Amino acid sequence: MRARHLSLVALAFLAACASPAARPPLPTRLPTAPPARQPAAPPEATPPPGQVPPISPVTPPAVSGDMVFDAWAGEFYGKALKAGIPRDVLDREMAGLTPDPRVTQRDSRQPEFSQPISTYIKGAVTEGPVVKGARERAEVPQLPDIEQQYGVPREILIAIWSRESAFGAIQGDFDVIRSMASLAAQGRRRDWAEGELIAALRIIATGQATREQLKGSWAGAMGQTQFIPSAYLSTAVDGDGDGRRDIWNSAADSLASAANLLAKGGWVRGQSWAREVTVPDDFDFSLTEGPKLSSDAWTALGVLRADGLPWTDADKTAEAQLIAPAGASGPLFLLFPNHFVIRKYNNSVAYALAVGLLADRIAGGGPLVRPWPAETPISLADRMTAQRALAALGFNAGTPDGIVGVGTRTALRAWQKARGLTADGYLSPVMVQRLRVETGAADASIAPPALAAPLAPAAPPAPAAQADPAAQAPPT
Repeated sequence: MRARHLSLVALAFLAACASPAARPPLPTRLPTAPPARQPAAPPEATPPPGQVPPISPVTPPAVSGDMVFDAWAGEFYGKALKAGIPRDVLDREMAGLTPDPRVTQRDSRQPEFSQPISTYIKGAVTEGPVVKGARERAEVPQLPDIEQQYGVPREILIAIWSRESAFGAIQGDFDVIRSMASLAAQGRRRDWAEGELIAALRIIATGQATREQLKGSWAGAMGQTQFIPSAYLSTAVDGDGDGRRDIWNSAADSLASAANLLAKGGWVRGQSWAREVTVPDDFDFSLTEGPKLSSDAWTALGVLRADGLPWTDADKTAEAQLIAPAGASGPLFLLFPNHFVIRKYNNSVAYALAVGLLADRIAGGGPLVRPWPAETPISLADRMTAQRALAALGFNAGTPDGIVGVGTRTALRAWQKARGLTADGYLSPVMVQRLRVETGAADASIAPPALAAPLAPAAPPAPAAQADPAAQAPPT
């Protein structure tokens, strides 16, 4: 009887060995060949408390066919393991990964014509977003509590929601894991992209979202208020009380997360973000983008609220900076500290102005006293011509990259003031032509062909990158 029992056990054992072992399904996002069967690794010893476990030899992910990408992936694998990403998550999400050419093309592309700030803002502050924003401001039930908790006016949050994703309708369809891997492998901003990729993998590893949910802009911004992965981990909050931080499907979570980001950035409760102002005819425009002064100091210089109202008590407690974003003929603004907090969301003057002006309209305010002027787009070649001309004349505008930022505007103001012109720092076609004439437009070193100069290294996106429904980044 004992022998018969042993025979049955042996037969059962052999039958089990002959049966194929169940395998987990391969990822369906990107087809790949099944990996070669590896011998079982011995169990890893548990390190003493507080000691980082040793990283066993790394098996590089599947070959993509792109030598640069594969070399980067092999290096990144070890970094991700050391950062605490579980091996099974890394194996699964890196399997079959290939670079996305759309991402690298967008990252390196510089448009031939930059969008004038007036065009950008007039496209952002229209009747549609104002009406829908006012309705959402009244109907999202959690907004009063969010405003009370974080101190950020609900209309500011609604305006950000509008600009970032058209109230949740346009969140982007790029695979964030693939996008960050593509940017990291390209190398222009590898450290930043690798950090965001590790953050995205951590979101998956901790069960806060799935790979399929991690869709966003080409630069990795996700959800209704477009948070990059690291911002999601550090700043996203649960706004509807369900215990999850779902910025993809929950308007309350998205708006509360945006409020938390602004509050952490230094939002001053009860203070305005900006005021439209007027100046006297003989005003010195070289003061624009310059000192931050009190409202009393600006009043002494003839700067007054455009609506004719007095400064509020909150206005009087803060210093403000004057800007002329469309030149002396356009609307002028005093920027209070909250304007610069909005720019921590997206570091662009135009973006912050669009958010603030849209918020004012959503809250029931009227249009600007001085409308935006018609502006002519300036080509990349002409922008670079102006920068080189300023440098040749002794006004350092920085690297001639075609980006009209603070450095270029400061140099332009200094040149305008030295020539007796209105020193508003505004690069118009007229200013480009004057610079051409003064330096000699035929000089190839001054006026090179478009795209002749290499692109300047790009700075990492702001804490939460924008997915602009207009599909064009705001001017600086």
